[in-house]
Amino acid sequence: MKAQARHILVKTADEAEKLKQRIANGEAFDVLAKKFSLCPSGKRGGDLGEIRPGQMVGAIDQVIFKKPLRVVHGPIKSKFGYHLVQTFYRD
Repeated sequence: MKAQARHILVKTADEAEKLKQRIANGEAFDVLAKKFSLCPSGKRGGDLGEIRPGQMVGAIDQVIFKKPLRVVHGPIKSKFGYHLVQTFYRD
């Protein structure tokens, strides 16, 4: 199994909620990822590339492989901070 996903990583749940609302209001996920994400993937608009189960921390893995596609999920807490995650494709 594999998937294509992108994410935004920030320090607080509040920051993640605000970004999620901005996306819901029509702002582009990739533009916000480039501007706000603390993860190196932010430079690529949050693109995580091709992911296989077990590559990401457990909570993120669950979202990528079990939650609905093309929906912005989160904030999801990990040891790195708070994530917004969107999965485009999985097989």
